[in-house]
Amino acid sequence: MTAIEPVSPWWTPLRHLDRRPFLRARSDITRAVREWFVQEGFVEVETGILQVSPGNETHLHAPRTVLHGPEGDPLTRYFRTSPEFACKKLLAAGEPRIVEFARVFRDRERGDLHLPEFTMLEWYRANAPYQAVMADCVAVIVRAARAAGTRLFSFRGRIADPHAEPQLLTVAQAFADFTGIDLLATIVDGRGDRDALAAAAHRWVRLSGDDDWSDIFSKILVEHIEPNLGQGRLTLLHEYPAPESALARLSAADRRVSERFEVYACGVELANGFGELTDPAEQRARFDHAMAEKQRRYGECYPLDEEFLAALGEMPEASGVALGFDRLVMLAAGATRIDQVVWTPPAGAA
Repeated sequence: MTAIEPVSPWWTPLRHLDRRPFLRARSDITRAVREWFVQEGFVEVETGILQVSPGNETHLHAPRTVLHGPEGDPLTRYFRTSPEFACKKLLAAGEPRIVEFARVFRDRERGDLHLPEFTMLEWYRANAPYQAVMADCVAVIVRAARAAGTRLFSFRGRIADPHAEPQLLTVAQAFADFTGIDLLATIVDGRGDRDALAAAAHRWVRLSGDDDWSDIFSKILVEHIEPNLGQGRLTLLHEYPAPESALARLSAADRRVSERFEVYACGVELANGFGELTDPAEQRARFDHAMAEKQRRYGECYPLDEEFLAALGEMPEASGVALGFDRLVMLAAGATRIDQVVWTPPAGAA
């Protein structure tokens, strides 16, 4: 049996030399994107990493730590999965346009497109429709491509031209185009009809008895929709169904869908944005439902950030988006894995 040569650490000079072109591209992209936000009148902010609540989505997991007060009393704090709660408090305080290059954390995530610690580029516009931050996303991606000297993004055999006019596609139309499923017919009074979607989806995905509407939706999205997105050009996938609205407000034109969008290139999700929900009672109800489901599935749940819910009622109408900065650099620099474009990869990275 042939012995497998051990892989040298990332900090050895030869390994670093292989990654250095990607890292130099990262520096160029960071500078160019920062300049774009300055030109657009944004203020760059820095919000705290340790939070009372890391976020309240069912399938997001956060590392935690214990701090101690002056009397030695323990205080559980979580590493944030997003700077969203803090940024929205700043909107409530009166900041009209803010952006953050935020270090965020996700437990149980690791792979070519996932790291447990990564950089999220997140920004908000007060008193702006969510189409404004959709346009921002395209501008930022184009700026990144130009900074890296990249004409086309290429990843796993897929090509996307970031400079071309992007495709604007509703989630319902994507389901119809790629599976023939009438997604909106399975939404009644803002809730997903599990049996209706299961009946339409059984020939497309493997179903389990405990799959709810959102589980089935996610399986179809991941297996049959996302691989087709961002082909040839960017795709802006918008009007997410109401059960998947998260922190987005529902559409005034059709309450079955929300003002939520995602941006794709080469089948890779780059950004997730909202026309922001500002109703604290509705947001609390969504969080309570998500945490009850998290407790059922994973045996744990996270506390609610009461300050965030209070600030939500004082927040102006706004739109915001979170963009995976490392993924954008990966595509723009021509890397094949996300750990190639971070300066210090996590322990165990190949």
